[in-house]
Amino acid sequence: MAIHVEGLLAIVIFYLLILVVGIWAAWKNKNSGISEGTDRSESIMVGGRDIGLFVGGFTMTATWVGGGYINGTAESVYLPGSGLAWAQAPFGYALSLVVGGLFFAKPMRSRGYVTMLDPFQQLYGKRMGGLLFIPALLGEIFWSAAILSALGATLSVIVDINISMSVVISALIAIFYTLVGGLYSVAYTDVVQLFCIFIGLWISVPFALSHPAVSDIGVTAVNTVFQSPWLGEIDPSDGWMWADNFCLLMLGGIPWQVYFQRVLSASSASYAQVLSFLAAFGCLVMAVPSVLIGAIGASTDWNQTSYGPVPPVEKDESDMILPIVLQHLCPPFVSFFGLGAVSAAVMSSADSSILSASSMFARNIYQLAFRQSASDREIVWVMRITIFVFGALATAMALLTGSVYGLWYLSSDLVYVIIFPQLLCVLFIKGTNTYGSVAGYVFGLLLRVGGGEPYLRLPPFIYYPGWQMRQKEQRLTREVERFVEQRFPYKTVSMLASLLSNAAFSYAAKYLFESGTLSPKYDFLDAVVSRHSKETMDKTTLVAHDNIVLSELAAVKLRHGGSVAGTFVNTDVLTDEGNVSPDSSAEHQ
Repeated sequence: MAIHVEGLLAIVIFYLLILVVGIWAAWKNKNSGISEGTDRSESIMVGGRDIGLFVGGFTMTATWVGGGYINGTAESVYLPGSGLAWAQAPFGYALSLVVGGLFFAKPMRSRGYVTMLDPFQQLYGKRMGGLLFIPALLGEIFWSAAILSALGATLSVIVDINISMSVVISALIAIFYTLVGGLYSVAYTDVVQLFCIFIGLWISVPFALSHPAVSDIGVTAVNTVFQSPWLGEIDPSDGWMWADNFCLLMLGGIPWQVYFQRVLSASSASYAQVLSFLAAFGCLVMAVPSVLIGAIGASTDWNQTSYGPVPPVEKDESDMILPIVLQHLCPPFVSFFGLGAVSAAVMSSADSSILSASSMFARNIYQLAFRQSASDREIVWVMRITIFVFGALATAMALLTGSVYGLWYLSSDLVYVIIFPQLLCVLFIKGTNTYGSVAGYVFGLLLRVGGGEPYLRLPPFIYYPGWQMRQKEQRLTREVERFVEQRFPYKTVSMLASLLSNAAFSYAAKYLFESGTLSPKYDFLDAVVSRHSKETMDKTTLVAHDNIVLSELAAVKLRHGGSVAGTFVNTDVLTDEGNVSPDSSAEHQ
């Protein structure tokens, strides 16, 4: 296999640029926020909360505009029978950012949280926070693995270098500058990467459009030329499936640590909202060249190109339509620049996800659940170790797991079905407690996993109304695979069931204990009768045993960002108006 020296050189130059910018950002902001009393660990997680509109808008946009976003949009537009009508990611994620900005950014930022899991642990306790960490972590890791896998395939198409080597080098660079500078390095490199994506793809589009093998995309949008029209259509019988997937993108795109890390790093709650709106606009703008490249692929007579007479869809290479168009319809120097754009998209998402996963682990699992007395230096080292571990794990999955996309689809569904309704409850529904949270978690998990996952060959044990048995033939091996297609909007129904069961079981438990129907000794989660117990994060999780006296709390370091109590400033979320706990009643008597 011959290595294209020019392409390899272009990628080396681009990677060095990213590395230099990441190290420069770390050096420039090494003391930012610390002089005001913020711990170094918090500075790594949320950048000292001084990210401005320019850098913040770019980094939030770049987080969503990743390799999966630009490659997936182009693939969806290109696929016969799919087309632009089913390219839901641009509008879905844009609306997700708008909804997040309107309803979620302000309460999260104004209450001074450090990670997305903070309000869960504050209200539901450390054990429930640990359970909610699982789908959040899986989503970030599988997302990183999926886009690293896409990068390896893309590089192998254009540059003819080993997939494993390209994935490992890309991951190492992203891990290194994330280790050095935390959110600052991630944010500043995102600015460079977004410029590269925008310029690289837009440079490629005119050359691809002018290729003699490409027909007028205005004609192929509505007429069958080489394949079905690339505008696509939504069959009425597929309407519920389309709506289910769109709600998954729009609402399921909110409860991700990569999003809230940017929200919580904003210099104010109003800035956090504006960043979300800017990123929504940026997502739509950045999707345009991908849509055009997908349309170009659908309008090409591949027999007139160096690709060969068999179109990509018949070789099961439709997922690589973007790099294929860059290579075979553009001059070499343009395709290499476009390849840099794809690499930029992947790295801008991979570094964000790895940092997000390590932030949640270091703070919500290690510090708040196990080592409340951990020093700031210790937390920083835990973050550095987990950045490397999670990065290595995502890289290994990208190289070794053939079903990495299926794992990501399932984990992103679980984020939507489990974490989104929990976030609604903890921020907006007064009176929910740990019993309701556990019930919502279990109901959502069972209803979603019960629907099966064809990408993982996971058969369903719940057959929703309208299900159909389908079969898919692998074009290269001619193997026929049978699977169950759930045409019912079961993902959204699972999310709603999780939300309703959370509220219902919370109020039922509250009534049973407060009315005396159940004895206080059965409140084993300390969620109703003993509301301010060791499970409540801003009260006494600073200690590891039960017979604690107040004087023992004196040794705890009370610095902004360093103490758990100082972090959770939303005190009234833990109290219900008109209800007095037994402990407080005893104190007033």
